[in-house]
Amino acid sequence: MSKRDLKKYISELNKEQLEEQIVELYDKFKEVKVYYDFVFNPKENNLVKEAKLKITNEYYPVRGKKPKMRRSTAQKFIKHFILLGVDYYIVADIMLYNLEIAQALSSEKEIKLEAFFKSMLNSFQQAISYIIEKGILEDFKSRVVAIQEETNTQEWINKQEFNNIIERFNY
Repeated sequence: MSKRDLKKYISELNKEQLEEQIVELYDKFKEVKVYYDFVFNPKENNLVKEAKLKITNEYYPVRGKKPKMRRSTAQKFIKHFILLGVDYYIVADIMLYNLEIAQALSSEKEIKLEAFFKSMLNSFQQAISYIIEKGILEDFKSRVVAIQEETNTQEWINKQEFNNIIERFNY
């Protein structure tokens, strides 16, 4: 069904039928429930705390011996927040937090996995693109530069790529 057909169908429904359909969607589909729960009671602070806790657990696990260091955990939250329409500043904060916590672990423990560094570079590129797209670069400039400088301090294998990203934006 096209969007046009959907609009036509909806316009033919009376108010009660439309209300019934929305309630049915709410009951049947978890995504619809999550969306409406967020719209009517955002609790962004709770979402941020939960996201940061789970991201931290990827690098500093409460249980288990070895950090999993999965970028996908942060990516799921970022995608979910963008889908819900969470404030740009919160999304950018989560993006940068993921990099900062990964660097904290890297400063304490030598990481030899090339995939880790490639993943962090991808996260950095995504964060920079998002922050520039939303026009909030000045608000996050100090954190972005700190992340880039930390790659140099820790001698990351791809530090030059981080430097190149920063140089393109004339810091």
